Amino acid sequence: MASSLALPAALLAALLALASPSLTPTHQAGVCAFYGECGTNPEVNVSLVSSRVPCLSNTPARVASGALLALLRSVCPELVRGDNDTTRVCCTYGQLVALRFSVGLSGAVLARCPACARNFANLYCHNICSPDQSLFTNVTRVTDYAPVPGARAVLEYQLFYRSHYAEAAFASCQGVRLPATGGYAIATMCGRYGAQLCTAQRWLDFQGDKNNGLAPLQIDFHLLPNGSEPGQDIAPLDAPVWSCDQAPSADQEPCSCQDCAQACPPVVPPADPPPPFRVGQADGALVICILIFAVLALVFLVAVLCRRGTAEVPQKPRGRGRSERAGDNWHRALERAFRWWGTAVASHPVAVLAVAVLATGGLSAGLVTLRLTTDPVELWSAPGSRARQEKAFHDRHFGPFLRTNQVIVTAPGRPGLTYNSAVLGTKNFSGVLAEDVLRALLELQDTLAAATAWAPRAGRNVSLQDVCYAPLNPTEPGVGDCAVSSVTQYFQNNGSHLALTATQEVGTDKATVDWHDHLMYCVNSPLSFKDITALELSCMAAYGGPVFPYIALGGYRDSEYTEAEALIVTYSLNNFAPGDPRLEWVQSWERRFLQVVRDFQRQHGRNLSVTFMAERSLEDEINRTSGEDIPVFATSYLLVFVYIALALGEYTAWRRVLVESKVTLALGGIAVVLGAVLASMGLLALLGLPSSLIIIEVVPFLVLAVGADNIFIFVQEFQQSQREPGETREQHLGRVLAQVAPSMLLCSLSEAVCFLLGALSSMPAVRTFALTAALAIAFDFVLQMSGFVALVALDNRRQEAGRFDLCCCCGTGTGGPGGAGARLLRPFLERYYTPLLLHPLVRPAVVLLFLFLACAGLFLLLQVSVGLDQELALPEDSYMLQYFSALNRYLAVGVPTYFITTGGYNFSSANGTNAICSSAGCDTDSLTQTIQLATLFPNVSYLAIPATSWVDDFLDWLNPMGRCCRFHQSGVDEGKFCPSTSSDLSCRKCLQWMRRPTAEEFQRFLPWFLQDRPTLHCAKGGLGAYDTAVSMDANGTILASRFMAYQRPLRTSQEFTAALRAARALAERITHTLRKVPGTDPAFRVFPYTVTYVYYEQYLTVVYEGLMTLVLCLVPTFAVSFLLLGMDLRSSLATLLTITMVLLDTVGCMALWSVPYNAVALINLVAPPAHAGGTSHRGHGHHGQQGGGRGGHDQPAGRGGAGVRQGAARPDLLLPPQPHHHPGGAGTWPGLPARAAQLHRYGPGHIPPGTGTAWHRPRCPPYPHPWDRDSLAPSPLSPMSSSPGHRDRLALSLLSPISSPPGQGQPGTIPVVLPLSPPWPCALRPPGPQGQPGTDPVVPHVLIPGAQGQPGTVPVVPTPSPCPPQPGAQGQPGTDPVVPTGPRPRVPAGEDTVGDRARGAGLVLGNPYFKDTEKDTEKDKDTEKDKDTEKDKDEEGVSGKG
Repeated sequence: MASSLALPAALLAALLALASPSLTPTHQAGVCAFYGECGTNPEVNVSLVSSRVPCLSNTPARVASGALLALLRSVCPELVRGDNDTTRVCCTYGQLVALRFSVGLSGAVLARCPACARNFANLYCHNICSPDQSLFTNVTRVTDYAPVPGARAVLEYQLFYRSHYAEAAFASCQGVRLPATGGYAIATMCGRYGAQLCTAQRWLDFQGDKNNGLAPLQIDFHLLPNGSEPGQDIAPLDAPVWSCDQAPSADQEPCSCQDCAQACPPVVPPADPPPPFRVGQADGALVICILIFAVLALVFLVAVLCRRGTAEVPQKPRGRGRSERAGDNWHRALERAFRWWGTAVASHPVAVLAVAVLATGGLSAGLVTLRLTTDPVELWSAPGSRARQEKAFHDRHFGPFLRTNQVIVTAPGRPGLTYNSAVLGTKNFSGVLAEDVLRALLELQDTLAAATAWAPRAGRNVSLQDVCYAPLNPTEPGVGDCAVSSVTQYFQNNGSHLALTATQEVGTDKATVDWHDHLMYCVNSPLSFKDITALELSCMAAYGGPVFPYIALGGYRDSEYTEAEALIVTYSLNNFAPGDPRLEWVQSWERRFLQVVRDFQRQHGRNLSVTFMAERSLEDEINRTSGEDIPVFATSYLLVFVYIALALGEYTAWRRVLVESKVTLALGGIAVVLGAVLASMGLLALLGLPSSLIIIEVVPFLVLAVGADNIFIFVQEFQQSQREPGETREQHLGRVLAQVAPSMLLCSLSEAVCFLLGALSSMPAVRTFALTAALAIAFDFVLQMSGFVALVALDNRRQEAGRFDLCCCCGTGTGGPGGAGARLLRPFLERYYTPLLLHPLVRPAVVLLFLFLACAGLFLLLQVSVGLDQELALPEDSYMLQYFSALNRYLAVGVPTYFITTGGYNFSSANGTNAICSSAGCDTDSLTQTIQLATLFPNVSYLAIPATSWVDDFLDWLNPMGRCCRFHQSGVDEGKFCPSTSSDLSCRKCLQWMRRPTAEEFQRFLPWFLQDRPTLHCAKGGLGAYDTAVSMDANGTILASRFMAYQRPLRTSQEFTAALRAARALAERITHTLRKVPGTDPAFRVFPYTVTYVYYEQYLTVVYEGLMTLVLCLVPTFAVSFLLLGMDLRSSLATLLTITMVLLDTVGCMALWSVPYNAVALINLVAPPAHAGGTSHRGHGHHGQQGGGRGGHDQPAGRGGAGVRQGAARPDLLLPPQPHHHPGGAGTWPGLPARAAQLHRYGPGHIPPGTGTAWHRPRCPPYPHPWDRDSLAPSPLSPMSSSPGHRDRLALSLLSPISSPPGQGQPGTIPVVLPLSPPWPCALRPPGPQGQPGTDPVVPHVLIPGAQGQPGTVPVVPTPSPCPPQPGAQGQPGTDPVVPTGPRPRVPAGEDTVGDRARGAGLVLGNPYFKDTEKDTEKDKDTEKDKDTEKDKDEEGVSGKG
C-alpha cells in the first residue's frame, strides 16, 4: 500500500516545488497562510456576493477575544477552545462576518439536516479561521494590493483534505432535499454534474470555482487517501465529521429519513401483485371456461340423443293451469283493447293526428329552455361524486387548476453533432438542439408575447400578461413575468444571449465558449444564477424561476439532456370559474395562441414537426366534430327514409308505382321518431335537466331503429292480412293492430324499462342519455299507436281510392289492392334460411356454436380493459391526435398531484408541525415522510417526485442562521417585515435560536413567509412556490393546505385509474396518522387531487355499476316477456338466455377488437337487453303457432324474422359510424338463430289455444288440439307419425291435410272438405272422443288474386275425393268437384270473426283469415308464376297417400 502511494505523493511534491513555494514557506500548527482582507478579486467580473479576498500572511495566528470570540462561538463553535485555553484564529472580525453570511446562504438550504449544515460550515471555518491554517493550505498565486504598500492579495490557493474526511462530509449532505422542488440540495452545489453525477471531489471543486458567482477566488482541493503525504510539512485536514444520522449537539436532532437514508427505519417493500391464476401452464380462466362448455355440450348432446332414440308416448290431455288461464285472459284483454283502440283511431284519423301533433309540439316547445352541456367534467363526473366534491373544495380554497398550452417541436431525420467543450467535456447534441431551431422557437415565443385577442363580451383586447400565471409578480405582471417553460429560457428568451460567445481560459490554454456550453451547464444545474463559463449567464428563466430540463426537453435517455429529441414549450395560464368574465379573456387568448402556432407549423413544416394544444382544444375538437357530423346524420336519416319508403311498398306494376309507394308513410314514420325525440328532450328541458351532444347524435338513431322495427312489423302485417267479408276498413286495421300491438308493447316496454334502469348510473352523461332514450322510446310507442296508426288508415283510404302518394288530389281512379308485390327477403328466409337452420343436424350445431361463443365470451370478458383513452374521443383528422402521440412519447414527467388537508388540524402546535414536516425533529411517519417513502416504489404508488412542503421551507425560513425572517425593531415600520435584501440596522431576526415557533409566532410569521420573494440572500421565500398553497381566514386559521408531488408519466386510462386508486389509499393512511395528533378534528382528512381525477374516478366503479345495471335490465326484460308472452316460463327463460349469450358475445368481441369498457360501452351493452325486440317479436309471434313440430317454429322465423330484420337490422346498417352509437341490431341478428333453435328444440311450452296473438278460443265444443303433441296418438295415416323426423316432413308438406283427432281406439281420419261458412252439418263432423260430439274440421285454402280492382276468389282445394272426376272440356282432363262456399255475416267491431274462430280450431295453412306465416299471398303468386308442377304433384301425392 505504501509503495502504491509513493508515486502520487512524489508527483504532488514536485508540483508543489514548482508552485511558488515562497508564498507559504511555513507549514506548521499555529501559523496562518493568509489573514485580513485585501480588496476584491480583479479577476472576477460578475459575482453574486462580495468577492473580497484575503491578504497573504504566513504569520502566527491571532488571539480571539471580545466580539470576535463571541461571533466565533456562533459561527464556528468547533474552533473555540476551552475556558482556560486561549482561542487563536487566522481571520478578522470582518472575515468572520463574511463567513457568517456565506454559511447563512448555504444554511438556508442545508439547515434541515443539522449534521450536514455543521459539516459544511466547518469546511469554511477551518479554511478561513483555523489557527492551523498553514498546515493544509498552500497559496499559489497573489497580486499586489495597491492601497496598502507591500500587501499582496491572494488569488488562488490549494487545500489538502483527507479523502475520508471529504467523503464523510459529502455523504452527510448528499441526500438533503429541496422541498420547493422535490430535488436534492446537492444539485445546486455541484455545478454541471448535478445530483446524480456529483462526488466529493466535484462538490468541493465547485465550491472553489471563482466562476460560480459565489466563490471570491480560486481554490484547488486535493483529497489524499490515508498514508499519502504531500510533503513540505503539509498535513491534510482530517477534522471530526458527523454522520447524517447523528446529532451535532445535545440540543439538535439527527437528520430525517427524507434527508438521510441511514436514518430511515427498515422499509418494507409493498407486496407484489398476486400471480395470474393458472392451471399448470394454461390460463386458469380458460381452463374453467373450456370445462363449462364441455359439460354443457355433453349434457345437451346426451339430451338430444336420448330424445331422438325414444319414441314419443301418447299422453292424456292435461288440464290447463291457473297461470295459463290467467295468460289467456290477459291476452284477450290486450287484444280486445288494442282492437278497440285501432278501430277508433282508424275511424277518426284526422282528429287523432291533430292531437298527436299538438301534444308533440307542446312538449317540444320545452327545447327553448334546453341547456347543452359540453364541459367534460359536467358530462362524466356526477356533482355528488367524491372527485367532484374534492375538486370543488380545491377550487374554493386554491382556485381552479392552471390552464396549460403546449407546443412540442421535433426535427425528425435531422442529424445531430458532437460538441467538444473546453470546460465541460464532449457531448452529443440532437438535431433539434440547433441554433436555427432555437431561434425559430424564440421567434414563436416573441410572436405569442406580442399577440392580442379580442374578447367580444368584455369588449377589449387581451394580451398574454392579462391571463398568464406570474408566480413572482401576481399583482401587476409584465410579459417577462409570465411562467413560460422553454429551453430558450436558459437564455432568458433573449436572442442576444443565444448569440453570445466568449474566450475561456482553461489553464494555459484558451478556447471559445458559446450557447452549447451554457446549455450543457444549465440542464445539469438549473437553479444556478451563474454558469462557470466565461459567458457568465444565469440559468434562471426570465420570470425568475428555474426551468427543469425534464419539463422543457423530451425524448432523451437517462440524463443525457443534450440528446433530447423534442423541445417542449409550456404556457401556464390562470384559470377561472364558469361565470367569471376573465374566463372569456383566457379562452380568447387561447384561440389566438392556436392561430399563431398553426401559422408557425405551416411556416416550418418542411423542417420541423410541430404538435400543439390549448386547454380549450379538446372541447373545441369535440364540438367541431359534432358540427361536421350534421350532414352525415342528415344523409343517414335520408337513406333510412328512402329504404323505409321502398321497403314498405309492394309494387305490382309500373303504372301503380305512384299509388302503391309509401313515401308519405315513411315520412310519417320518420316524423314520429323525431317527434318522440324532440318531445322527450323538451320535457326533460322543462324539468331542468341538461342535454349533451351524445344525446343529440345517438338517441334519434336509437329510436329510429326501434321505430322502424315496429313500423315494418305493423305495416307488413297489415299488407299481408286480407279483409274478411263484411269487415270494414277500420275493423280490419283494428284487428291487425290487435295482432301486433302486444309484441310492439313488449319491445318498447322492455327497452324503456332497461334505459330507465340505466339512468341509475352516477355519470351525468349516461343518466341523461338513458332518461332521454327511455322517454323517447315511450313517446315513440304512444305516437305509433296514435299518429302512425292514423297515417296508415289515411294511406289505406288513399290507396283504395287509387290516388297518388304525396299528391292525393291526383290518381289513376282505380282503387283496391293490386295484388302482392315482389319481395326478396321473406322468400329467401322461407326457402333457404329457415329450412337450413331447422335441419335436424344444423339445429344442435347452432346451439353448440352459441354455447361455444358464450363460453368464449365469458373468457374474453376477463380480458377487456376498463377505461377510455382520450384519443378515442377525437376524430381521425384532429391535430390533437398528433399532440397526444408526441406527449406520450416525449414527456418525461407526469401531472402534479396535490395532497390536500382540510380544516380542523393545528399546524401551529409542535406536535402538529412535526406530524407534517420532514426535516430534523419531525415524525418518521409524517405526511411528507410518508409520501417520500411512497416515491421509492413508483410502480405501486405512481409517484415519482416527493411532495413540496411549505411547512419545511417555513421552518428553514425561520432559521436564525439566515436573514430570511426579520422584522423592524424600531422606526416607522416597527413590527413590520424586513426583507432579506434590506440593510436597515433596525432589522432583527424573528427567532434568536433554532426552535419550533410558538402558536402566536406561527400565525404572525406565516403570512410574511408566503409573500416573501425568493432571492439569493433568502432562497426560501414562499412567494411563487407556496403563496397559493395555504388558505387562511382573517384570523390566521388554516382552512386548507396542499402539498404537491409529481406522478410518473402515465400513458393509458388504466394507469390513470390505478394512480388514483393508489393516491387515495396513501391519503387514507396519512389521514389515519394525522387524526392521532392531539387537537385534531375527527372530521379532518387528507385527500389527493389532480385535474384528471374527475375523469377517471368513474372507472373505479364502472364495472360494478355496469354489472348491476345489466342484471337489473335482465330482470324487467324477463318479467315483461313472461307477462306479455302469456306467462310462459320456458319461452321467457329462453329469451333471457339468448340475451345473456348476446351480451357475452358482444363483450368477447370487445376484447378481440381491443374496445375498452367504459360508460359509452355500458350504454351500448344496455342495448341488447333493451333492444330485444327481435327476440320479443320472434317469441311473441311463436305463440301464434301451436305445436311441437318444426312447422310451429319455422314460420315465425320466416315471416316474423323477415319483418324484424327488415325493421331493425337494415336501418342500423345505414346509421353513421360513431363511437357513441349503440349496436342497434345486437338483440336481433346474433340472437335470432339461437332463439329459433332453442324454440324448436325445446318448444315454447304448453301453449294453449288463445294465448297467441293470432289465436282465439273456438266456439264449438273443444277437443284436444291436433297440434298439441302431448295429446296426439301416433297414426300411420297421419303426418304426425311418431317416426323420426315427422315434424320436418309435416312442416314441408304445406298442402297435406290435417288429420282429425282419433276416436277411442280408432286412428285419426281424413277430414271432409266442407263449405267455409259454419255451422257445418254435425253428421259430417269427424267423430270425437267417446261421449263427445265431433268438431269442425279445418279447410286449407288461399285466395287467388282477382282482376284489377276485383276481390280474390276461393280456389279449388285439392283433396282426395272418392267421387269420379267431372268431365272437362274437349281435350282437357277432368277436374275434382268444387266445394261450394257461402257468404259470411258482418261482425260488430271488437268481437271475434269467423276467421278468428276458424283459427282457433287449428293450424290452417291456407286460411286467408289466419296470419299466413308460411305461404303468404306473394309466395302463392310466385308459386303460380313458377308453375312448379313437380312440387305440386309431390304435394298431391302426399295428400293422396294420406
